[in-house]
Amino acid sequence: MPTPLPDLTEKPPPLQARNAWRVLFLLALINLLNFYDRTIPAVVVEPVKAEFGLADTHIGVLGGAFTVVYAGAGLHLGKLADRASRKRVMGWGLVAWSGFTAASGAVVNFATLLLTRLGVGVGEAAYAPAANSTIADLFPPQKRSRAVAVFSLGLPLGLTLAFFTTGAMVDAFGSWRAPFLVASVPGLLLAAAVFVMREPVRGASEGLAAPTAEVDRPIRTLLAVPTMRWLIVSGIGLQVASYSVATFLVPLFQRWFGASLTVAATNTGVVLGLTGLVGLLLGGFVADRAARRSPRGRVLVGAVCLTAAVPLTLAALLLDRGRSGLFVVLFGLGWLLVYQYYTAVYPAIADIVAPGLRSTAVAVYFAAMYLLGGAIGPVVTGVLSDRLADAHGGVSEAAAEARGLHDSLLFVVPPSLALTALALYLAARTIHADHDARLRRPVAESR
Repeated sequence: MPTPLPDLTEKPPPLQARNAWRVLFLLALINLLNFYDRTIPAVVVEPVKAEFGLADTHIGVLGGAFTVVYAGAGLHLGKLADRASRKRVMGWGLVAWSGFTAASGAVVNFATLLLTRLGVGVGEAAYAPAANSTIADLFPPQKRSRAVAVFSLGLPLGLTLAFFTTGAMVDAFGSWRAPFLVASVPGLLLAAAVFVMREPVRGASEGLAAPTAEVDRPIRTLLAVPTMRWLIVSGIGLQVASYSVATFLVPLFQRWFGASLTVAATNTGVVLGLTGLVGLLLGGFVADRAARRSPRGRVLVGAVCLTAAVPLTLAALLLDRGRSGLFVVLFGLGWLLVYQYYTAVYPAIADIVAPGLRSTAVAVYFAAMYLLGGAIGPVVTGVLSDRLADAHGGVSEAAAEARGLHDSLLFVVPPSLALTALALYLAARTIHADHDARLRRPVAESR
């Protein structure tokens, strides 16, 4: 009989509860800025290509290199966040990525743009492991999916704002550089708020002892957990699809459906951003309800939703060039279901990993899925797009590029989502045993 999630329903003191929600709100705002800053390059793909004479392969490399640095730096910064002050790790990371975002608006060629985006990747890598660990210590297991949903709202809100405002800023200032400069300012203000926030004690939400020493071979310890391995595989599949779509959906609307930059960015904001507002809020509630009897429930919710997303995205990508409205509806519904992944998986990591290892666990998970998924997805999609465009002889260059990009996304996105769903089903088969094992030795793993 699987062990249910511990019953921690007793209400915390009012001041503690208010502080938890204040901190969560701040972390969600920073997460919004995180995704806003990293989305700007995807909106200005076409003008950047035109100014620097780039191909889709260059754009894929730009996104892939960012992700490699993000993943590699995150592994070290996640381990640091398990040993040092998490708010300082997050605060200095925010200062760094805001500075490099501003620098992205002053580049003179592809090489300097690549270097500034790598700097943004290092700064942003400091954030997610420390933030997710903090949230796990602010909220008990039965409320974590909803807390993660609020935090994760930064993803669709950041995407929505970036897609809705970047094109307008480019038109208003007459330059694709302006959005980078504007986006750098809020980060410095939010960094000041992070440095003065109240950080929770590790393990506070579960009544566990705070860690007093480092775990020997933490990465090996984490990878020995079967559920952790399946969650990593699921993340790889998700990031191949997500980063390919985030990088190339605006150009797809421009090339395949003939939309202007502003219209293409707005459509992408609806498909990838507004759907997340519904998906995350609904997903957080459903996942917490499903997890009341055991942690397996929320993972199964994610698996079912990702399974349903596959035919919807496939149907959208099979539409002809005159059906952009239907594309927005079908792909948007599919991506709404994709957002259920976050409310299922992020709390699941906390279910199977003790407090003293959670920043490292998130960093390991992120490193694997970004290096093997997020970094590879845009590169494969970009290279495949160029190759398929070259194969379409007898048509104009614009028509060949449109067909190449469209077919590339068709071959990459639905299969990657199918891999994600399969890995979540397999994780659901092992999470009971891994959760029970963690409860039997919580303090030992925290030290």
